[in-house]
Amino acid sequence: MSKILDESAGKHVFKPLQGKNILLGISGGIACFKAAEYVRNLTKEGAGVQAILTANATRFVTENTFSALSGQKAMTDMFDPSKCFRIPHINMARQADLFIILPATANIIAKLAHGIADDLLTTLFLSFTRQILIFPSMNPDMYSHPATQANIDILRSMGFTVVEPDSGTVVCGDRGKGRLPGWKRVLFHIRKALSRKTLQGKKVLVTAGPTREPVDPVRYISNRSSGKMGYSIAEAASIRGASVQLVSGPVCLPPPGDTEIDITRVETASEMARAVFSAAESADIIIMAAAVSDYTPVQPLEHKMKKSTDKMTLKLQRTTDILQELGLKKKQGLVLAGFCAESRDLKKHAIEKLRKKNLDLIIANDVTMPGAGFDVDTNAVLLIDREENVVEIPVMDKRAVAEHILDMLQDICSQGPASAASC
Repeated sequence: MSKILDESAGKHVFKPLQGKNILLGISGGIACFKAAEYVRNLTKEGAGVQAILTANATRFVTENTFSALSGQKAMTDMFDPSKCFRIPHINMARQADLFIILPATANIIAKLAHGIADDLLTTLFLSFTRQILIFPSMNPDMYSHPATQANIDILRSMGFTVVEPDSGTVVCGDRGKGRLPGWKRVLFHIRKALSRKTLQGKKVLVTAGPTREPVDPVRYISNRSSGKMGYSIAEAASIRGASVQLVSGPVCLPPPGDTEIDITRVETASEMARAVFSAAESADIIIMAAAVSDYTPVQPLEHKMKKSTDKMTLKLQRTTDILQELGLKKKQGLVLAGFCAESRDLKKHAIEKLRKKNLDLIIANDVTMPGAGFDVDTNAVLLIDREENVVEIPVMDKRAVAEHILDMLQDICSQGPASAASC
């Protein structure tokens, strides 16, 4: 059976927050200017945003800025005449999917922790019954002060998510923990808050990137894998609630998600094999997205090789086929997925690999296809399960491809094949 997923409209655009309504509370810190940028980013991700500013926030930024960026009138006054018949703090609380407070100053954190409701933002906090994310931003000494830390502990004990700020130099020149997190971390926590935890309780092992096989201290054999696909899968699995172990070859990518994802960094195929076999013992789902070198030099040179002749012969030996070993020793209940990068006869080679390596799912892509090769942000793949059912995913953002891969793996779990009975 073959199915083509039709996402021709906007296929390169990934909007994970499409249709979500977000309240954004902005308190009076210098990081307000970043909040304006994040509003714009949220709308690009598909969200509707309603901004609520405290009086002190308006000393740094204006209501008009947030109204223009969000397309909705920014609110500051609980008794706004245009809203007086609809009780703003109740009406807005009922319509939103998520409440974000960013930046959260020491003052606003203290108010929230002790239930002080003296303006629209703090009153909304008491009215809101869904998830709330709080992003502290302040001077490092203020953040580390026992009073601030005690207030954060109170908020966390009540079930609210308080995201640790970044470390670095703040506006006054001091260094330490207190900077508002960058957009990538903020988006991760927003997506996680809004996502259904369909992989809660599962341990997911993902590999990503290339390996490097040393020829001498300067040269190595490798491939063009960027790691973007594997990193997207690891982040998507964490967003769905999984405990994620990422084994990564050498890549030029920031860590995916946040501190929730455990990353083991390796360089060679043998190092990746050791890390994977160790982590596989406790994994429920393994997704081998790494491009592991098939061969490695028999005897790497201790010193840099010098030019001496017009031709040279480099003797290679096979590396461990990690995916095949996992398939041969697959424990009951483990779901195993692998990747297949080809330049011709894609479906044929993918099905051969699926059978040979005892996989539950294979993700195959033609690396010669525009937008589906190495080191790009998009991909186009075939998803083929054990029954050789095929789902064709057209060119789209790799983050969107990751979601489709996880959807199919969850279907495999729910169907309960012999190899995945415990799912």
